[in-house]
Amino acid sequence: MLRVRRIATALFALALAAGVGAAAVPAHAGVGRSPSPGTGTSAEARGFQDCPALSELPPGADPAKWRCEAMTATGHLRLGRLAVEIPDGRPLAITFAEGTVDGEFRQVFGTMAAVPLHVGGTPLSITPRYGGSSDFQSNDERRGELDLTFLISGPGVPPGCSIGSGADPVHLVLLETDPPRVVTPDPLVVGFGVEDNRFAVPGTSGCGPLGLVLDKTLRLPSPAGANGIALDARVSMRPYGEMG
Repeated sequence: MLRVRRIATALFALALAAGVGAAAVPAHAGVGRSPSPGTGTSAEARGFQDCPALSELPPGADPAKWRCEAMTATGHLRLGRLAVEIPDGRPLAITFAEGTVDGEFRQVFGTMAAVPLHVGGTPLSITPRYGGSSDFQSNDERRGELDLTFLISGPGVPPGCSIGSGADPVHLVLLETDPPRVVTPDPLVVGFGVEDNRFAVPGTSGCGPLGLVLDKTLRLPSPAGANGIALDARVSMRPYGEMG
């Protein structure tokens, strides 16, 4: 039985290597920015059902001074040898609340939703997951920061197998590529572009014996500068005072 499992793993590795090789982006290639999101799923279409509840805001938060932001993003992602598109019809969706308490800016993360993204030429899909930390307050140096992990699914892949983990996530520091622009004034929807080509990617986690195969095939861990993400985002905003 052990020999059968080893043969199956070897065959899986050969198929995966062939497929990823065909779909991979060369190590020196940049990740291009995708067109602005079209009329597919958007932040305003998802609504604000995933906003943090009033009870989740910090003590002393005045709802009149807080708002929820619902964001969707599409674009391109490269992790080591793996490259996928985040298309208009399957965007990342994030909600969070922001405001002030005693004059200090504060944020509360809501949820992150994403669907499995197929890795072309392979039996695998990856699903971006919230990695436990975010900061969407922009400044002169960056547009925001976000930690992610990537759940791996496919034939023979054990549950919980992922790229990165809660203890060792992919840490993005997103730089602005397109300045904010008003997409619609009422309801207010703002679009902008961001990217990060400087982050490192850890190896797989929770994959059992298959982890060694995946790490070798996907060239993980992958050092800073060998990975990239480029996103076009749309953000809808609504004050808590109007969300009764």
